Amino acid sequence: MTKSDLISAVAEKVDGLTKKQAEAAVNATIASITDALKSGDKVQLVGFGTFEVREHAQKNGVNPQTKKKIVIPARKAPAFKPGKALKDLVDAK
Repeated sequence: MTKSDLISAVAEKVDGLTKKQAEAAVNATIASITDALKSGDKVQLVGFGTFEVREHAQKNGVNPQTKKKIVIPARKAPAFKPGKALKDLVDAK
């Protein structure tokens, strides 16, 4: 599903909502989640999951082209942990 597919689906599910309004709602949701993650906060949607920032420590690696050892710097990365309800829905047979 692409972002435009998501916007169309939201517009269809909410009675009286135009695609333009659905696009504004989806964009605002994504922007709010992004802003929260930038400031180091977690975004917890009960029944769906949790968006959070995880820190990865510095580590040693190897450049596969030159075979030289390199240092991979520490970094922060966004992560999503699905909630139990979402896991159960996806796994339902």
